[in-house]
Amino acid sequence: MLIINADDFGRNRLATDRIVECYTHGSLTSTSAMVFMEDSARAAEMARESGIDVGLHLNFSEDWTGMINPSSLSEAHRRISRFLRKNRLASLFYNPLLRRDFHDVFRAQLDEFLRLYGAAPSHFDGHHHMHLCANVLIDGLISKGQKVRRNFSFTANEKSFLNRAYRWLIDRWLLRRYRCTDFLFALSPRIQTEGLGRIITLASERNVELETHPENSGEFVWLTGTSCATALSSVSKGSYADL
Repeated sequence: MLIINADDFGRNRLATDRIVECYTHGSLTSTSAMVFMEDSARAAEMARESGIDVGLHLNFSEDWTGMINPSSLSEAHRRISRFLRKNRLASLFYNPLLRRDFHDVFRAQLDEFLRLYGAAPSHFDGHHHMHLCANVLIDGLISKGQKVRRNFSFTANEKSFLNRAYRWLIDRWLLRRYRCTDFLFALSPRIQTEGLGRIITLASERNVELETHPENSGEFVWLTGTSCATALSSVSKGSYADL
């Protein structure tokens, strides 16, 4: 089964509108919604109208652009964001000083999703993949048994041995607690390569997620074009609800 999931639903009007258009076009099977962003409320309304399967796109690294109350919650989010953006390895280290902030910001995002969508998210992932940062994983902020996005899947010639070994260890840990797909790939690097054919072949036997960002014009054009329809015509598609 191939899950074609669009990130950043509700981040802004462009992202929301393009995701809905791609879903209506039949090239997406699910999306991941951001809360406390400028278009979050409208996105939730459009999701109910379209019937798209929606997960929670946890955001610990990008400034919130919607109305936040109380202000202390925004301050907690800013402290987390400053820490995670210090350097590209910050997410690998547990910060005990931010333990309460992570708990509060996670809970606030989940509660806001429940308020906007009137239902629990079908799955969890994260903006910049920060749902896999050390504070989230070690403290088990996402409850056991949920459907959670895994690490990107790479072949030996794509990443170093240490990089792949770390991802393998985290994925093994995830699979003990959560329900995950067997593979995860990003759409953009594979639109013009033979890599997409490999993904479709894998999806005939395994559960594969293809992560997309229709806000990116190149991805949007491909997702709404004939090349996408042709490439995906032979594969069984589904959403996280089917996992």
